[in-house]
Amino acid sequence: MGPIFLAFVLAVAAWLLVVGDLVRRHRPAWHWYLTGYPAAAWRVVFTWRRVALLNDLAVSRLPARTLVGHLLVKGDPVRPVAPRISFPRATRMGLSVVVPLHAGQTPATYMQAADALVHAWKVHAVRVTSPERGLVLLTATATDPLLRPGLASAPAELLSALIGALETGGAWVMNLRLVPHWLIAGATRSGKSTLLARLITQLAPQPVALVGIDCKGGMELGLFTERLSALATCRREAVAVLTALVVDMQDRMNACRTAGVRSIWELPDKLRPVPVVVLVDEIAELYLSDGTRQSKAEAEQCSTLLLRLAQLGAALGLHLVVAGQRVGSDLGPGVTALRAQLGGRICHRVNDPGTAEMTLGDLNKDAVTVAQAITAQERGVAVCTGPDGGWARARSHLTPTDEAVATARKHSGMTPELPTIDRALVALEGDGK
Repeated sequence: MGPIFLAFVLAVAAWLLVVGDLVRRHRPAWHWYLTGYPAAAWRVVFTWRRVALLNDLAVSRLPARTLVGHLLVKGDPVRPVAPRISFPRATRMGLSVVVPLHAGQTPATYMQAADALVHAWKVHAVRVTSPERGLVLLTATATDPLLRPGLASAPAELLSALIGALETGGAWVMNLRLVPHWLIAGATRSGKSTLLARLITQLAPQPVALVGIDCKGGMELGLFTERLSALATCRREAVAVLTALVVDMQDRMNACRTAGVRSIWELPDKLRPVPVVVLVDEIAELYLSDGTRQSKAEAEQCSTLLLRLAQLGAALGLHLVVAGQRVGSDLGPGVTALRAQLGGRICHRVNDPGTAEMTLGDLNKDAVTVAQAITAQERGVAVCTGPDGGWARARSHLTPTDEAVATARKHSGMTPELPTIDRALVALEGDGK
């Protein structure tokens, strides 16, 4: 019975290992709930006091200075007390802990201790937030979900695009109805073009007009010409297209004023103009000039027209998605004014701290630091703004070029005509002749 029983035990152990590996690879959430979470919760509970003491999260019940007679004695804190924590609550691929702050403590102390918590709990990352005054929420992520982001699910909505996955495992969605204008920064081969391709494939099946401005001769956006209502391939054409859009914007204003409404979304379906999404690839090409009078005039026109669209276009169904490798005040004063109107921010790997600061600096300094830590091997990884005003790491879904082009061609029949832009481009060709 001894050898038979031992063989049976070994067979069961081998079977459990095989099943566990299959569950880990194909059902990572199940594997986390069954095995990962109990072990991580145990580490959180039994290491909390030591981590709190070593990282200055504990406080003393007695002051560090005591008056003895007429002498002020200074010594080490007596009886340090670690903050109380809630029992770790399991999330899809991690856990969360709520910590009440001691009087005088701030969340900044916990942010400084985040790396220590990562090592003590043996998790991928720990995010520190303060959902309300007096509380700190520690959110631990067990593994990096951006290594295999897959594709999360999200309900289909007009002007909403499912881009990829957030670090929390949720869906990364660009909702232009919620956040009308976006700024995308990223160095060469950081994933910026892939994100634009993904955005086009998501918007192509929707009843919206896509207008491209690609001053690199149309190398990037020219691939999707069949689904674009207009494409400008140089700054001269960009001025004509943007001018026509401003004229169209004024017509939309008149329609809303006549109907007594404040946006096109309050108009009846028959009177509502088609929404327009303007995709600008490499914003620097619109702002830089070679010093000639004509070049300076074109740059100023582009700056003014883009700013007008950003300031007034949200309620009129005109949306901007502006991308560039370098976004800084050195491009001109208009860039800073335009950035202030672009509420959505996405920052891939960048070559200089100034671009990360320009993109995310007015949101959160921690987001700037995280964006600068993105490596060249993490293509498609970015720091993006969330709907709640916060930020998160995310990774766009890899969309091959041939797939994006095929999608644009498949939905080419849905391309709306924009007569104002067509007339402007025809007139421009006539002037060129």
